[in-house]
Amino acid sequence: MARPQTPQGSLRQRNVAPKKADALEPPLEVEVELDKLAKAAAQRSQSSTERDHWFAFIITTILAFVTRFWGISHPNEVVFDEVHFGKFASYYLERTYFFDVHPPFAKLLFAFMGWLVGYDGHFHFENIGDSYIENKVPYVAFRALPAILGALTVSVTYLIMWESGYSVPACIIAAGLVLFDNAHIGQTRLILLDATLVLAMACSLLFYIRFYKLRHQPFSRKWWKWLILTGFALSCDMSTKYVGTFAFVTIGSAVIIDLWDLLDIKRPGGAISLPHFGKHFAARAVGLIVFPFLFYLFWFQVHFAVLSRSGPGDDFMSPQFQETLSDNVMLANSVDIHYYDTITIKHKETKAYLHSHTDRYPLRYDDGRVSSQGQQVTGYPHNDTNNYWQILPVSDDKQMGRKVKNNELIRLRHLGTDSILLSHDVASPYYPTNQEFTTASLEDAYSTRANDTLFEIRIENGKSDQEFKTIASYFKLIHHPSKVAMWTHTKPLPDWGSRQQEINGNKQLPPSSNIWLVEDITSLPADDARRQKSERQVKTLPFLQKWFELQRAMFYHNSKLTSSHPYASHPYQWPFLLRGVSFWTHNDTRQQIYFVGNPIGWWLASSLLAVFAGIILADQVSLRRGVDALDHRTRSRLYNSTGFFWLAWATHYFPFWLMGRQLFLHHYLPAHLASCLVAGALIEFIFSVEPIDDGKESRKEPKRHITARERFAGQSLVASWIACAVVLAVAIAGCWFFLPLTYGSPGLSVEQVVRRKWLNYDLHFAK
Repeated sequence: MARPQTPQGSLRQRNVAPKKADALEPPLEVEVELDKLAKAAAQRSQSSTERDHWFAFIITTILAFVTRFWGISHPNEVVFDEVHFGKFASYYLERTYFFDVHPPFAKLLFAFMGWLVGYDGHFHFENIGDSYIENKVPYVAFRALPAILGALTVSVTYLIMWESGYSVPACIIAAGLVLFDNAHIGQTRLILLDATLVLAMACSLLFYIRFYKLRHQPFSRKWWKWLILTGFALSCDMSTKYVGTFAFVTIGSAVIIDLWDLLDIKRPGGAISLPHFGKHFAARAVGLIVFPFLFYLFWFQVHFAVLSRSGPGDDFMSPQFQETLSDNVMLANSVDIHYYDTITIKHKETKAYLHSHTDRYPLRYDDGRVSSQGQQVTGYPHNDTNNYWQILPVSDDKQMGRKVKNNELIRLRHLGTDSILLSHDVASPYYPTNQEFTTASLEDAYSTRANDTLFEIRIENGKSDQEFKTIASYFKLIHHPSKVAMWTHTKPLPDWGSRQQEINGNKQLPPSSNIWLVEDITSLPADDARRQKSERQVKTLPFLQKWFELQRAMFYHNSKLTSSHPYASHPYQWPFLLRGVSFWTHNDTRQQIYFVGNPIGWWLASSLLAVFAGIILADQVSLRRGVDALDHRTRSRLYNSTGFFWLAWATHYFPFWLMGRQLFLHHYLPAHLASCLVAGALIEFIFSVEPIDDGKESRKEPKRHITARERFAGQSLVASWIACAVVLAVAIAGCWFFLPLTYGSPGLSVEQVVRRKWLNYDLHFAK
């Protein structure tokens, strides 16, 4: 091959004697040989690095399984929230309908594990401390599922770093902070949902990174494979808990940035055409929105197919839904309601009966407002004769024995005081914006107060001519003139109201808290023909109708989880690990399981999150001032890779600040995993930043140029390994110190417990 000629006037020919140049420049054959040697060395280095990665990955995975499975059979009794999720697995195996605020995916996995080992679901995990051994429950098999998923989470954490191009020490640091974290260990050794949630979140990051690395091969088979797998992982995340939607925000943000870059005309290769961009957008919409939603619906389809029998979840669903369940006793015993029947009316949510008595509202309430001094109408928790109401027609013409139907106007007569239910434009005791409920005498009810005593029966999801029934008809009682709904709540009235519940008129009609039901017809004899029922046929409802109803109920009850809890915590406490949760105690042996992370690991990861933000800020300020302190490759990795991990942390952490429901430390686990990724990436950045090439090295001879870079890489690698060893050492020490609280064994003395009361952790047996 002919060598290229040096152009006239070039740097090489000006002021340089040709012979001297030839003497300095190695022959062509030597250059070719050097290139071959360099390539061979690079291949050997790459092969060696890959072997190192595989070795570290295997060791990390083995340790993950050991730490998660060690002593998993202890304690052999129900621990903390195992009372919920173990119970749900039993209900699945018994095919008994239940209600929970979380989607079904992880609970179905527990049920599948129980089915594999031949468990029949006979034990319902009623109380913390109930013995698994005495009740013959294969609890180790149930706990093995989250333990496997938790161990795989450590492996996936390593793979995320590996796929992102980080060195072995950086991968070990990120995976090690998860591997030796007490919170991740403790949460994945019990029958809880978070192991599934965290693994799905980690997989979504890994699969998206694999997908993004194929951005130069769009629409290839591998490109589609990793796109669909990313969507599947996101679906599993959201199908476990609704906080899994935070992963959609993480991936969605990265996708938006990626699509925005595709529109850039300055990008390498030029901007793509708008039709081609539309294909990219549609592919991502299908893979990351449509398919995940279909997967999400699929788990609910399985949920409905398995839970075919009536159970404790019936009360949360409409009568129409309950009619799709076999063995539903309530609906089987429902009776048509006729005019002049005496009935008891019960609030669906609080279970209080519509009640009245001779006592009257006080002249003035505590805030100085004046009442009507009418007869009190309250909610009473027990069945009583003062709960009896007779349902009367508006007109007496031929109404005896006629069935009451939906949307008809009625009056309700209180038998105990012989008065008629009434609502009027007077403020209720606790809610000045709501109307007072009271009663009127029979004379006033049919003359001066006739309109105020009219109420409409409005059956939920009922047809216009639907018959009004006991138990089966959930209804709202709407005051006809003012259009307010009869409503109650749990805050008791003062002593003048005998601490019973307030009944008032709610101007907001849609809320489900306005729903009541007729529990029984007290005037109907037990042997009456209306009580005789033929065998009921199980009905069907379209899947989407059942799904929408369940979704509404889940979101509603999730939003109601606002009551205080002794171990609830706030988001500002999580990154600093200010408090944990007591899972289980055993007084005789002084053993306890206290859910808390590895403080050293959490503090390190949290501090590096702040360091990353500081580095980005400093770099931006430097660029504004014309100082470019980083080379292009380093800055690209810092912003795109480490920045992606930081984004995952932020999107899994900051939304909790907006929530009003109960929050616990385990809600931070996905964000903590992301913070461990940031820690591994940032430590590599700190010890491996290369100096900017100012052009001087390009004028050095090839052999010297390679040697300089190799020397720098070697020094960086040594520093990274030292940092890795230090981080692992302190992480292992912190994990080991708190391990008795994680495994619940051995029991600790008072002195040993006190030594572990860091940040005033509320541990048991400290006295």
